Amino acid sequence: MKRPAVVLLSGGLDSATVLAIAREAGYACHALSLDYGQRHTAELAAAARVARHLGAVEHRVIRLGLGEIGGSALTDASIAVPESPTEGIPVTYVPARNTVMLSLALAWSEVLGARDLFIGVNAVDYSGYPDCRPEFIEAFERMANLATRAGVEGAHLSVHAPLQHLSKAQIIRRGVELGVDYGETVSCYQADADGRACGRCDSCRLRRDGFHAAGIADPTRYAATGD
Repeated sequence: MKRPAVVLLSGGLDSATVLAIAREAGYACHALSLDYGQRHTAELAAAARVARHLGAVEHRVIRLGLGEIGGSALTDASIAVPESPTEGIPVTYVPARNTVMLSLALAWSEVLGARDLFIGVNAVDYSGYPDCRPEFIEAFERMANLATRAGVEGAHLSVHAPLQHLSKAQIIRRGVELGVDYGETVSCYQADADGRACGRCDSCRLRRDGFHAAGIADPTRYAATGD
C-alpha cells in the first residue's frame, strides 16, 4: 500500500512539479486546491487538469473567503497587479495564505491518516514572500506536531518543500523529467478566463525566464500574442 500524502496544488508550475515529485516518491497523492477569491481563477481549472494528468488519487477544492479580508492585489480588484519588479514584499502577497493553506492540508491529513504534506514554496525565486522561507516551513512542521492528535499520539508529521532551494530553471528541468506538461499549468497573477497569461506580471517574468534558462521551449499561452 502506498502511503497517503496531501499535496497543495494551485495549478501553477511549481505545485505541478511537486505533485510529480510526490508521485515519483511513491505516495498516494491527495491534491488540495483553494478557491480563496483569487483574481486568477483559471488556475483552479489548471489544477484539475494537472491532478488528472499526474494521477492524483483525488482532487478537492476548498472555498475560502480571503477576498473578504483583502489586502492583496490577488484578492482585491482595486489593487493593481504590478507589471515591473518592486522592492520589499509585493502587493501580490496574500496575508497568511500559505499558513491557512497548510493548516487545511494538515486537517485533511489527519482525516486521511497521512503523515506527509507537500507544498511548492521556493526560497530562490520566491518574489519576497515571507511564507515561502525555510524558516516558515520548519516552524509550521513543529507546530503541526504540537497541535494535532496525530502528533501528540506519536505520529511524526512532515512538511515537504522539495523545491525550496531550486532555481526556476532547475524546477522546470525536474518537472520535464517527471512528465509534467507545463502547457496545462497557469502561473499568471491576472490570467484571463481561458488561462492565457498577461506576460507582464512578476509571476510571468519568473516563469518565462525559467524556461529560457532551462533551455526549454515555453509552452505558456499569452493573451497579448494570441497564442
